[in-house]
Amino acid sequence: MAAHTAHGPAGLTSSAWIPLRPAADTASDPAVLTGRIPLFEPAPNVPHGHPAKAFAGEVVPFRVVSFREGHDRIGVHLRLVDPAGTESLHRLTAMADGTDRWQVDVAPATTGEWKYRFEGFADDFATWAHAAAVKAEAGVDIAVMSALGVDLLATAAAEKDRPSADRTMLRAASKRLKNADAADLAAVATDAAVAAALAVRPVSSLGSVTSWLTLRVERERAGVGAWYEFFPRSEGAVRRKDGTVRSGTFRSAAKRLPGVAGMGFDVLYLVPIHPIGATNRKGRNNTLVTEPGDPGSPYAIGAADGGHDAIHADLGTEKDFRAFVRAAQKEGLEVALDLALQASPDHPWVREHPEWFTTLPDGTIAYAENPPKKYQDIYPLNFDNDPEGIYAEMRRVVMHWVGLGVKIFRVDNPHTKPLQFWEWLIAEVNAADPDVIFLAEAFTRPAIMRALAAVGFQQSYSYFTWRNTKAELEEFLTDVSQETADYMRPNLFVNTHDILTEYLQFGGRAAYRIRACIAATAGPVWGVYAGYELIENVARPGSEENIDNEKYEYKFRDWDGAEQRGESLAPLLRRLNDIRRVHPALRQLRNISFHWSDDDAVLVYSKHLDAAFTGTGEADTLIVVVNLDPHSVRETTVHLDTRIWGVEPGDAFEVEDLLTGSEWTWTDHNYVRLDAFAEPVHILKVKERS
Repeated sequence: MAAHTAHGPAGLTSSAWIPLRPAADTASDPAVLTGRIPLFEPAPNVPHGHPAKAFAGEVVPFRVVSFREGHDRIGVHLRLVDPAGTESLHRLTAMADGTDRWQVDVAPATTGEWKYRFEGFADDFATWAHAAAVKAEAGVDIAVMSALGVDLLATAAAEKDRPSADRTMLRAASKRLKNADAADLAAVATDAAVAAALAVRPVSSLGSVTSWLTLRVERERAGVGAWYEFFPRSEGAVRRKDGTVRSGTFRSAAKRLPGVAGMGFDVLYLVPIHPIGATNRKGRNNTLVTEPGDPGSPYAIGAADGGHDAIHADLGTEKDFRAFVRAAQKEGLEVALDLALQASPDHPWVREHPEWFTTLPDGTIAYAENPPKKYQDIYPLNFDNDPEGIYAEMRRVVMHWVGLGVKIFRVDNPHTKPLQFWEWLIAEVNAADPDVIFLAEAFTRPAIMRALAAVGFQQSYSYFTWRNTKAELEEFLTDVSQETADYMRPNLFVNTHDILTEYLQFGGRAAYRIRACIAATAGPVWGVYAGYELIENVARPGSEENIDNEKYEYKFRDWDGAEQRGESLAPLLRRLNDIRRVHPALRQLRNISFHWSDDDAVLVYSKHLDAAFTGTGEADTLIVVVNLDPHSVRETTVHLDTRIWGVEPGDAFEVEDLLTGSEWTWTDHNYVRLDAFAEPVHILKVKERS
């Protein structure tokens, strides 16, 4: 492993980078698992031995529990090895007293597999300095402590890998301790320059190391992005005089790209674009009766003209799709494609590989069910009859679309397929192209959602859609930003083509504004489904989804007219995404802190990023205050822990509302008034103090 220069590793930002030194000698009885300096609970870490995950530029807290017997002082280092084999060393800081927890923040910039381990050591100087200062003040053991200090500092000064200026300073300190009185002893023991030199390059007589662990660093889009979902067949669709509809195409859908990019979105997610089966085709609102011209659900994949590697003829050709992808890229958009591993009864797989499905006792193939929902137009796959064949085919399908320029897949219902299949497929695809990203659409039990993330999914749908109260949101956001952040990246979609929550159904325009503001600021990945900006909030009776669901019909929307009339939320979405681009604190997951308010309907949180990681030389701090009640005006007092961004309680600081431009002078206790119908949210930038 190659040592790096004293200037620090290229592209690696750390809160405590130090010059590289060899690891401590840790020889011990191999039958004893505990090192001489115990090191427990290393993090980041993932259950069952899977690699921890980060994205390029993510600030990763490396943590460990470490201590030793008695009262002697210890230190802990993090040794990192980047994908090229270059080592760097980082000093951890002790956290709250009595916890024995240590941490250092590092932001790896290079994608690939990183290795890391923790190294605990006896900090001989810190132990001596503490005892010497105490005994100097008490006037006891002066000669003994001075003699010990002479030897320790002389040994440190003799180390040739130290800077010459430090060696000179340490020799002088050692000489001062010869025949020292209490004042000399106290002066050396509390000398900040000596302590700093010996913190960077400690003197240690004991040490231990953990095993090597892996951190998989993926491209930034794996952990940061704003998603926009649409149905390409609706974009440019035309209703004929006879009531039938001429489908939109990739060419007509491309005309919508500037509008999506203009709202600041990064990822354009397309529902399946493949041929749709005719057998058991669903009509409008999921009925079993179809009318002439009903397009059917795009999730009923497969017809006589092809399956998962084919394009619906109404949308265009493969050449048209390539042109659409290029047009999106010119607008700064990445195209994400829905990967729904299931088949209509007309899919070529049904004829060519009936063993890939489940055959019932009466000889028919089982269709999909999620009681009380029934999907008679869809056959689920059976991965157990021919795993080798079905695995190979799924890999071929994914790589086909990767070859056409798709690097992001939103995976439909991954929890209905074997976990080991996903672990295999994602590893196979990422080995061929590490830039490919998979998003798990799995609204299921927590253990399964977490397991999908652990085995490789780069992003995950989450319970955010149904977390609406202050207590619910605090609990949810704490969980995803702390407990599972080492491997699970939540994509905070505000709605989907299948989900229209009661909060949105009955909360009106205010609810749509509130949810967008929270999603865009609470996590680095968020998304909306087309129509959100038009406040489409009428539900199908007895269902948590839109009436006249676009999954079963074409939608006709007047995007430009709605914005010109002031009815669209597009300006708000644009502003939110602009704020995210300017403020790096919003592009991190783990840095959310919750504060207090006197009203249970007012949520308060901050996102803070230290100056070392912003790239601007200044810290970045935003405070978000939200009225969660979309039906009222709320007046309350919010209470802030301002120490998070370096302001002492009681001190004043300036804030600017990034939504309205208003400016105020705040302290740690502030009155707020949030009108759900006019101004339900403050997004406040904490201004740097001169």
